[in-house]
Amino acid sequence: MKLASFDDYRIGIVAGDDLRDITSLIPAEFDTWPEQRMNWVIRNWPTIADRLTDVDALPTVSIATVTLRGANPAPPQVFAIPANYHAHIGEIGERAITKGGRTARETGFFLKAAGSVSGAGEPIALPPGSARRFDHECELGVIIGRHGRNVPREEAMKYVFGYACLIDLTMRIEPGQFEEDRSLRKSFRSFTPLGPYLVTADEVPPLDTLSSRLSVNGELRQQARLKDMIMPVAESIEFISSVVDLQPGDVIASGTPKGVGPVAAGDVVTIAIDSVGEMSIAVGESERAPRPF
Repeated sequence: MKLASFDDYRIGIVAGDDLRDITSLIPAEFDTWPEQRMNWVIRNWPTIADRLTDVDALPTVSIATVTLRGANPAPPQVFAIPANYHAHIGEIGERAITKGGRTARETGFFLKAAGSVSGAGEPIALPPGSARRFDHECELGVIIGRHGRNVPREEAMKYVFGYACLIDLTMRIEPGQFEEDRSLRKSFRSFTPLGPYLVTADEVPPLDTLSSRLSVNGELRQQARLKDMIMPVAESIEFISSVVDLQPGDVIASGTPKGVGPVAAGDVVTIAIDSVGEMSIAVGESERAPRPF
């Protein structure tokens, strides 16, 4: 099943070009913090699924008329796996040498701000007037379905609720500043587009049969087989849960392949992953802030 968060964080089931609005199934108390509706749906999915015997009877809205929000607009935590494709480590060049050429297994994970998540209907907003370079990274987004602590990799995929396409936007730094905090550079608002929908795990074939790709203005920049990840999703879940508890709704950005490149205001970035989806997002600029970047 494909789920969508749209407009004022209403929840819908994707049915062709339409959404079947299931927001009425969510407790009214979530009207106060509607961005948490998807987390409630994930936590209570078995109960909700039992109530979806007649989706044709639900209110319907055309996807073309709504604004798609993040596949999970307010995840409790966003984890990111760096250096998870050998070819990408190679293109990092001098920075890889500085870090000893270490892979995801050695570097572990880092955190992105949950507030950086945006949706297929929301533009990427770069800091205005910045002299910095901003790069795209094409990734599979993994959405966790239940609490997990010290999860062995053999059991890990049972903790996955679903998947979405994920673009990890990164502010690049000056030479010699490799140690500058990743979280800051990747946590600007709209720097984690996640969508277009949340595709439940039962709808997605084995990950090692899938490929991902990303283009900018129609030019293919990145393309990879998910089976070429150094640390597969199951191992990433094992690793993360050995450090901190995983929560329903958490997102894991599983790593980017080679081909990382710059984006600028006016560009259109398109990401696609087999059986997961495709979304095209315009790049613009945010409002001016007191501190320039």
